Amino acid sequence: MSPSLPPSRLTILTLLSATATFYFFYKARHRRRYLVTRLRQALTTLDSQSLNLASSKRGKLFFLSETNTSKTLAQRLHALLTLNDIPFDLVDPKAYEPEDLCKETLVLIVASTWENGGPPQNGAFLVNWLADSADDFRVGALALKECKYAVFGVGSRSYGETYNAVARSVSLKLRKLGAGELVDLGEGDVDEGNLDEVFDRWSTKIVGVLKGNLGENGWHSKNYGVVSESEGDGEFSEEDDAEAGDGNESGIVDLEDIAGKAPSRRSAVAAKANGKVNGQVLNGEKEMVTPVIRANLEKQGYKIIGSHSGVKLCRWTKSQLRGRGGCYKHSFYGIESHRCMEATPSLACANKCVFCWRHHTNPVGKSWQWKMDDPLVIVDTAIDLHTKMIRQMKGVPGVKAERLSEGLSPKHCALSLVGEPIMYPEINSLIAELHRRRISTFLVTNAQFPEKIKMLKPVTQLYVSVDAATKDSLKAIDRPLFGDFWERFVDSLKALNKKQQRTVYRLTLVKGWNAEDVDAYSSLFDVGNPDFIEIKGVTYCGTSATSKITMENVPWHSDVKEFSEALARKSKGAYEVACEHAHSCCVLLAKVEKFKVNGQWHTWIDYDKFHDLVASGEPFSSKDYTLPTPSWAVYGAEEGGFDPQQSRFRKERHHKSARPAGVI
Repeated sequence: MSPSLPPSRLTILTLLSATATFYFFYKARHRRRYLVTRLRQALTTLDSQSLNLASSKRGKLFFLSETNTSKTLAQRLHALLTLNDIPFDLVDPKAYEPEDLCKETLVLIVASTWENGGPPQNGAFLVNWLADSADDFRVGALALKECKYAVFGVGSRSYGETYNAVARSVSLKLRKLGAGELVDLGEGDVDEGNLDEVFDRWSTKIVGVLKGNLGENGWHSKNYGVVSESEGDGEFSEEDDAEAGDGNESGIVDLEDIAGKAPSRRSAVAAKANGKVNGQVLNGEKEMVTPVIRANLEKQGYKIIGSHSGVKLCRWTKSQLRGRGGCYKHSFYGIESHRCMEATPSLACANKCVFCWRHHTNPVGKSWQWKMDDPLVIVDTAIDLHTKMIRQMKGVPGVKAERLSEGLSPKHCALSLVGEPIMYPEINSLIAELHRRRISTFLVTNAQFPEKIKMLKPVTQLYVSVDAATKDSLKAIDRPLFGDFWERFVDSLKALNKKQQRTVYRLTLVKGWNAEDVDAYSSLFDVGNPDFIEIKGVTYCGTSATSKITMENVPWHSDVKEFSEALARKSKGAYEVACEHAHSCCVLLAKVEKFKVNGQWHTWIDYDKFHDLVASGEPFSSKDYTLPTPSWAVYGAEEGGFDPQQSRFRKERHHKSARPAGVI
């Protein structure tokens, strides 16, 4: 700076220089602070994204389950995924916020279809959310575009158009929201007996796809392709889905027959053009008992007859062969248990009862749709198989030679083994063949085929299962296939009322389900006007994915007695408690005017007289073939319904206050 400058100018220049220096220093510091802040924000964002990425590495496996069938399958898939180091969370949808689906990258769903084609309770909110969102234009078709999914349905084909309706709907809605399908929709039929096998094959596909797309940095979602059985048919349209779920039985694919692999739409169309589906002629006859069903039933001790019948050796038959007592029918009606054959001409049924002790391993249906065997062949084969099983009891400790010899000539036939015997179109011919051999008939129907009851010829004793006394209870307990099940039930009772031979209401008490409806049950007395009312406690037959029944639902014998006495009082003297069988937790109410003669009960049956009456061809009634009931079988007797000529075994099981194994 020149020394000639005046002091004032020098002062001004000095101030300007200092200001500029301060300004640039301030700007530089502010800029650095700004950069640091932005860097911190960027790091925070990166950390958040990293956390989200880590979270997205874990898929979600949902189970929509009512009776734990789907839950059990989902748990098995979860274990398989874990074994293959594929991270998934097992999720109960009732505790999940559906809006979080938009954040998911992988979703697997195992879904059951419940009443009227609706979802189980734990999945109702999720299913409804998907339906609402898919139909809401504000949500958009790309809401789940980052998500890949796969769905497996658990259902019963016997319910027609609602078969796996929930799984099909969920898959369609996910696709409409932009999600991509990992593998084709899997479908399992609980009635086919091969649900586990079909599900395991589907699970193996899932694991194969996921393992091929899992790297160190997470899911390579853009590499996913749909594993399809449709041979590259391309996109699965809404129209395709509607066609697949229209309930047309001619297009139904039997998963068991094709080892769980659904055919392509191309191959299905080609097969239909040739008049075949799954190699079978359309509208032709098929076997009721598939290989899988046969294997399951044979494991339970059944001997399968032809294509739709069966026979099994009852535990009470074995018991009386050893002189250890007969079943409740021995106490109530004089049946010789060691000479009783338990059989059925139809393994199919129209209900899926919660207390079914066959665990639904038998087929179901609303009408006869299978090939039909000759009634004579069924009877001949049943007797042959039964006597072979009796012979196998030779040498068993306690078996008496005299009773073994008698057992080789069956005298009674309980047509109540499993399924609905009255569905068999030739049931009258079969009954006639048994009567011709002087074998008595005890037929049990589930009250869903009133027209069949009307046309049924005389049987020794005709039962109708009265599993509940109200429409809602019957629907919950029997889980019927028919939509008009209640009308069919009432009409069946009315048809029973017109029968002249012995008729019975069979009540199965399930604590917490139907054991409190005394008034409702009594209101049904006048509808069917039965000769007898059998009341028994439900049998607990172990854990089953198809039933919620536990030992807590099994009533004590004292509970059954209390219920029976209350029911008798409601009848205002028309019925009284006549007999009991404590070991079976079973009590009998009988119509007083018919079966109490001079103060003595006549509930036993004169079997020879019955067969003579049938052979005569003349009309006869239930009063024409009665015998006096022995004192030990009468209600309140010290023996509790146990024949004193038999040898008691493990007395504590027969104690009146004990909770027995139940009636088989």
